[in-house]
Amino acid sequence: MTEPLLQVRDLQVQFNTENGIVRAVNGISFDLAAGETLGIVGESGSGKSVANLALMGLVPQPPGEIVGGRAEMRGVDLLGKSHRELTSIRGNDIAMIFQDPMTALNPFLTIAEQLTEATRLHLGLSPKDALDHAIEMLERVGIPAAKQRVFEYPHQFSGGMRQRVMIAMALSCQPDVLIADEPTTALDVTIQAQILDLMRDLQQKDGTAIILITHDLGVVASVCHRVLVMYGGRIVEQADVDSLFHRPQHPYTHGLLRSAPRWDETRQQELVAIEGQPPDMAQLPAGCAFEPRCPHRIDRCQNEIPDLLPVAAEGPSENCAAACFVDLSVAKLEESQS
Repeated sequence: MTEPLLQVRDLQVQFNTENGIVRAVNGISFDLAAGETLGIVGESGSGKSVANLALMGLVPQPPGEIVGGRAEMRGVDLLGKSHRELTSIRGNDIAMIFQDPMTALNPFLTIAEQLTEATRLHLGLSPKDALDHAIEMLERVGIPAAKQRVFEYPHQFSGGMRQRVMIAMALSCQPDVLIADEPTTALDVTIQAQILDLMRDLQQKDGTAIILITHDLGVVASVCHRVLVMYGGRIVEQADVDSLFHRPQHPYTHGLLRSAPRWDETRQQELVAIEGQPPDMAQLPAGCAFEPRCPHRIDRCQNEIPDLLPVAAEGPSENCAAACFVDLSVAKLEESQS
């Protein structure tokens, strides 16, 4: 096996709030290979975005604090870098597409000013060369009349076009790792498909590794190679896409799949909501965070936190793991809920 491009080990992030310490990320570990798309799914507040903001050095401190872990990229620990050192890494080696392009883009600067900043800083381009490169990137992401529109402001672009600008900005310096935080949120389905196709094409051309944060399981199925399922600040399941959708090993993953709209060969399957509410991250249970909502809980779940361990599902690929004390298979899950 080739050495992972990015290795995250035991990442822990917390926030000091009026209601106490919020443990947003509780010791997650994962690898990312070059050219791979890794999906991260889970409900709001599960720690998906915070974990990746930590990799970028963008967790506000205070009230946030990275209290443990390592994130090594080519042997360099990103978490140990100063703000000045991270400035030379962000946008160059690792870049991020933020969830809301309207707030991520500066409304007072033209697209040209915002696109040329990174290339002049990291690539040392002259103002003219940086502008030419900006126009080339806009054309590459499918923005028409790029030579004219590069001098416009963000409010003059539609939501889908602003998202394309964000992608162009993130890819301007050809980063090795691209973090995409809900890149298709609030876009209509046609624009969603165009954005995902664009990311896939750019990845194939440049070999970029992508971390895709999303709530949309349909997006995960169409573009990801592997998936991490997060709940309560922890990874509760990791698997390749095929194994996750056909052989879910954690009750929460199974609940997510049952609550997502899909069609079988004859009809639309009934949607089943996960009962209860996500945990209060300032007052996490002593045991498994999903235990209060889990239909398969046992006494042990109340007091012990299960480790993320390899599973022996029928025909799994490598690196399939789940954090659950109960031996769950699709057959057992379906039998218990029939």
